[in-house]
Amino acid sequence: MSSSIVPAIGVGTFRLQGQTVIDSVRQALEVGYRAIDTAQIYGNEAEIGQAIAAARLPRRELFVTTKIWTEQLAGDRLIPSLKDSLRKLRLEQVDLTLIHWPSPGGAVPLAESLQALAEARAQGLTRHLGVSNFTIALLQQAIAIAGAEAIATNQVEISPYLQNRRLVEFARAQGIPLTSYMTLAYGKVLADPVLRRIAARHGATPAQVALAWALGQGHAVIPSSTRRENLQSNLAARALRLDAADLAAIDTLERNERQADPAGLAPAWD
Repeated sequence: MSSSIVPAIGVGTFRLQGQTVIDSVRQALEVGYRAIDTAQIYGNEAEIGQAIAAARLPRRELFVTTKIWTEQLAGDRLIPSLKDSLRKLRLEQVDLTLIHWPSPGGAVPLAESLQALAEARAQGLTRHLGVSNFTIALLQQAIAIAGAEAIATNQVEISPYLQNRRLVEFARAQGIPLTSYMTLAYGKVLADPVLRRIAARHGATPAQVALAWALGQGHAVIPSSTRRENLQSNLAARALRLDAADLAAIDTLERNERQADPAGLAPAWD
């Protein structure tokens, strides 16, 4: 089981551009993050590369993830696109490369993309490979092609409002760790009365409660923030231990409310 490959908490960079992402990553590294999550489509790999270079941290201390965009999933495009990402990131190798979304309409066979990713790993361009936004059916296909042990993570939306229990159960049974994105449901959880009550009891914040809940399930989390105090606070969620009553209360928040469901990209969700 590859649960230890992806660090438990990293800093997300979705929607952060230009100087904003440079400052966010710089501050994240200063307060103690060592994992950074980006993607080709975010359009911020070069700025992240600049922030990483400026931090002058030993490369072995960092865990950098990027994701291959759907237009680059073909066998002859994936590796050149990853090399382009590496050039922008100023790295010789990323730690993890994910298929960002399944190929729309199955235009590029999954086997072709996974084969190219395996080749990228063989060439030393990435240490590990994985997937993102994969349903149970897509994970089953990926396992049949590459083997469960080859899939470092499936990065999917998981929050108190979208607990994705069937997928969680399936991935757990296969030994495939999940990375939760949008764990804070675009900030909606911050005003949630249930989470606020739990937070008050622990002297914590609602964001810490949501993150601790996901971490407690064994998921990695990648919250983003542009404010140093929030970056620090999110990182501190690792120390928060929720009890059975807290978990039972959070269970009741499930409402299958998805924040990321882009038309033309999203698969048939579980």
